[in-house]
Amino acid sequence: MTNKLYPTDLHDQANSLLTAWNQIDGTQAFGDLTPAVLSAELTEAVSIRSQMDALETQITNLRNQYHSKNQSIWDKVKRVRSSVKGIYGDDSSQYEMVGGTRLSERKPPKRKAGPAA
Repeated sequence: MTNKLYPTDLHDQANSLLTAWNQIDGTQAFGDLTPAVLSAELTEAVSIRSQMDALETQITNLRNQYHSKNQSIWDKVKRVRSSVKGIYGDDSSQYEMVGGTRLSERKPPKRKAGPAA
């Protein structure tokens, strides 16, 4: 839905058109299109938009709860790993079992080259 085939102020334009149409001749019909038909569709569109807004609010709330819960879980994972590292050591198989990388299996840090002389 990247390219909408209608203007962003469509509802304002439709309301303005309905007002003018009713002032000119509210009984005038263009085929099967009457002011009542257009007004009914506009009312439905506004109702659908308000439902969408309510659902967007709900999903935003759920996303916030989800991220908060995941942050709490991550904090607990780090806490357990740190505790196991402190109790058993950073080169222990217990530390590896809880997801840590054993000290003996870590790559040595790369050294930066000194400045050229």
